[in-house]
Amino acid sequence: MPETAGKRCSLGTALAFMMSVVALSLPEIVILRKVLKPALITTFVGVVGSGILLMGYLFNLIL
Repeated sequence: MPETAGKRCSLGTALAFMMSVVALSLPEIVILRKVLKPALITTFVGVVGSGILLMGYLFNLIL
């Protein structure tokens, strides 16, 4: 049996990963670049990234 068999990711980590793939993807940033200034894009990435991390940690604590 492989060494990784039976190992899995926690639900909060999986949730955070799935949200970040959609919210912080390169196509999303390119689209936002057309309507926002670079400082606002940086703020967006920081706020959304922090929120996703917080949500992942909270989800892990609850479950």
